[in-house]
Order: sequence, then structure tokens, then C-alpha cells
Amino acid sequence: SLGGAPQGRRYSAPPQPVIAAKQPFPVELKAGKKYAWCACGHSKNQPFCDGAHRKAAPGISPLRFIPEEDKTTVWLCGCKRTRSPPYCDGTHKEEAVQRAQVSAEP
Repeated sequence: SLGGAPQGRRYSAPPQPVIAAKQPFPVELKAGKKYAWCACGHSKNQPFCDGAHRKAAPGISPLRFIPEEDKTTVWLCGCKRTRSPPYCDGTHKEEAVQRAQVSAEP
């Protein structure tokens, strides 16, 4: 196979997050509440962690955060490629994300 990774090397690379969605998730956040944003993309409870990373992507941990104030609508990243996690930064609009296969979609 041309252009592929050399055989056997896959396992040493850190796991890459999968794209859970090609758009962000609008959520309401409560001040002082603990949240765990899914960073691996495997959670069935997007955009939050359901523990799926333990099996599907060991090495990727959720991003835990506590908002300082109530926020009515914030956009949490669904493509897992944001440069400002857990918040959407528009990365999902890039062609690489929009053309990608999404595992969570039927």
C-alpha cells in the first residue's frame, strides 16, 4: 500500500480523536457545576464524556471544566479539532472535517 503508515507502527502513535459531529453542540452551562467534555469523540452522550475513551481511546482524557457563571447557549466542539477546547472555534468548517466520515452518524 503506497502512502500508508509503515506496518506495525500504528500502535506507538497517540490515539487521534474521531469526529463526533460536523457542527458544534449548543448547550446550557450552570455556574459551579463540573462538566467533562468528550475529547475522543467516542462518547454516546455528546458533547460530554460517558467513559467510552477508556476502551475506545485510552490515552485521551475528557477535558474537565467548571464554568464561573451561568451560560445560556455556548457552543461546544463536536469535531474534536478545536484549538480552544471545549469551545467551538470554527474548525469544523474546514474541508478536512466536512469531507470526513463520521462514526456516530448512521
